[in-house]
Amino acid sequence: MEGAIRCSANYVPLSPISFLERSAIVYKDRTSIVYGSIVYTWRETLERCTRLASALSQLGISRGDVVATLAPNIPATYEVHFGVPMAGAVLCVLNTHNDSEMISVLIEHSGAKIIFVDYQFVQVAKGAIDILSKTGTKLPILVLIPESDQSSPDFCNHPSETLEYESLLRNGDLDFEILRPKDECEAISLSYTSGTTSIPKGVIYSHRGAYLNSLAQLIHHEMGTTVVYLWSVPMFHCNGWCLTWAVAAQGGMNVCLRDVSAKEIFTSISRHQVTHMGGAPTILNMIVNAPEDDRRRLPGKVVVMTGGAPPPSPILLKIEEQGFSVTHAYGMTETYGPGTVCTWKPEWHSLPKEEQAKLKSRQGLQHIMMQELDVKDPATMKSIPPDAKTMGEVMFRGNTVMNGYFKDTKKTHDAFESGWFRTGDFAVRHPDGYLVVTDRSSDIIISGGRYISTIEVESVLFKHPDILEVAIIGRPDEFLGETPCAFVKLKNGSNPSAEDIIKFCRDRLPQYMAPQTVIFEDLPKTSTGKVQKYVLREKTKVMGSLSSGAMDN
Repeated sequence: MEGAIRCSANYVPLSPISFLERSAIVYKDRTSIVYGSIVYTWRETLERCTRLASALSQLGISRGDVVATLAPNIPATYEVHFGVPMAGAVLCVLNTHNDSEMISVLIEHSGAKIIFVDYQFVQVAKGAIDILSKTGTKLPILVLIPESDQSSPDFCNHPSETLEYESLLRNGDLDFEILRPKDECEAISLSYTSGTTSIPKGVIYSHRGAYLNSLAQLIHHEMGTTVVYLWSVPMFHCNGWCLTWAVAAQGGMNVCLRDVSAKEIFTSISRHQVTHMGGAPTILNMIVNAPEDDRRRLPGKVVVMTGGAPPPSPILLKIEEQGFSVTHAYGMTETYGPGTVCTWKPEWHSLPKEEQAKLKSRQGLQHIMMQELDVKDPATMKSIPPDAKTMGEVMFRGNTVMNGYFKDTKKTHDAFESGWFRTGDFAVRHPDGYLVVTDRSSDIIISGGRYISTIEVESVLFKHPDILEVAIIGRPDEFLGETPCAFVKLKNGSNPSAEDIIKFCRDRLPQYMAPQTVIFEDLPKTSTGKVQKYVLREKTKVMGSLSSGAMDN
């Protein structure tokens, strides 16, 4: 339009860096981070992040370089979320549950020039460096994070290429000029998928996407300027669902938690008046089944953001009875974590509690910063009817979808085929538009030509009073193709038989959907609480066909 121009007065590339800068002015003396006896204000956090950015620059880090971190939810992990991008670099927060071999693979793939390592994971990092040293790969500089905010003399004996976090910060310049993105679509983070498949993919996040997704979390989870956020979600998982940046936008308090347990969760909530926290359904399950001695009376409303796997409605019902308020989001690494939210409607308050729990277990609709969400037939790309029965693939389109997969153009093009991000998740849509994820495409069981949603069967089994955890897997079958097999972890002191569990299901589901095999054992999980179904799938292959008379293990 005539007279309109773009200039520095009306356009600045979006970046979460601005959240920290504003809070350091508006909330400068308000507590930003609490970790044991360590307490920082927002003014101090900006100063520490600025010094960090300066120190990285002094070490030769420049625009586009990757800086990695191997650490739990501690202040340093929070600080690198700002300090690294303030140096123009790309942050790569590594999964602390990976072993040395996997860490070496990810360091090599990412090309990280520096890796910050918490004292708890020094041996894992050194093992990875030893592996890399034998391949001729250029080794990253190690920066060791001590047990407290004071330098540890134990680190002084490490080789010269090893530095120490607090010493590094002290050498940083407070007058350092922050390197802001020239283009808001520049990368801010490289996040690796969690390992439900055997090889993680490097997902590229932009400053723009991180900024917008952070605002979406604030809006949908009603995070005001008095938010106190408990870090029960790993910061390495989708940058803590972008809440690392979001809490800074409101000048809230970050309560860091190194070890996540029911006792630590209840203690932290009581001590710091926590208002918000998050976690996969396994965290909800942990809270619901916490021993009485570990529980504390909630000081007020605590909003729990859950996602990562569909939460069973019985668990939602029980945790809300304890005084928590659950908001359910759905997404994946490729959507910066949450891509949808099950927005609660006031008219649902009058419904019975069981019906409310069922509604909350749905994945809902795209959040306010995600442009479009659809469920389509993956072959025809036509939208499925909203009849709550027809299944299709979940697809996203919008500004909070990843830039692509690092160093893998083919997978990027495949994921964005037809102009949509194809998730590989299958779902149905209800008449009100809300979607319910029925399964991963790889998890759906086809038995005698009939489709079985493993999530639906699991939801029924979670109602069994003796079951703590359950996963349904398709067991190969000579005649039916597959039959449902239940892997079950029981509550302490419980001892139902396989026949009891099968009957429980048959009384509540069509017979073909009920498991024909029950295996009692602990379930393998990723570090973010997702059941590693591919591991269980390999076990069912070894078990062989039920119809052929193969013996169960």
